[in-house]
Amino acid sequence: MAETHPNFLGDSKAVIRGFPKSVRENFGGELDRLLDGEIPLDSAPMGQVLPGVFELRDRDKDFWYRVLYYRRDGMVHVLHCFTKKTNKTSRGDIDIARKRLSDLKQQLAKTKKH
Repeated sequence: MAETHPNFLGDSKAVIRGFPKSVRENFGGELDRLLDGEIPLDSAPMGQVLPGVFELRDRDKDFWYRVLYYRRDGMVHVLHCFTKKTNKTSRGDIDIARKRLSDLKQQLAKTKKH
């Protein structure tokens, strides 16, 4: 049975709460779809940069909004949320997500052993 809520890592929950209401609602719907085992409406893999990680996307007149997530065993782990003004994801945002993913995988491996 899937979790009813995503697992927000680091400051992800605080960051997403700072997004405009319409963006929060869109991402909330997308996360609900993921938790229900459905495919989100606007998602893409991060590819070689972050294998196994996907991004949810939204935008308004000022920013592009991103939520990077990882799915495993029916759970959705939100690694990182951020805004950007260019088409490229910054190295800093990728590094944050990579570190949180590494920490998460270590934590999940320990949990499985016990």
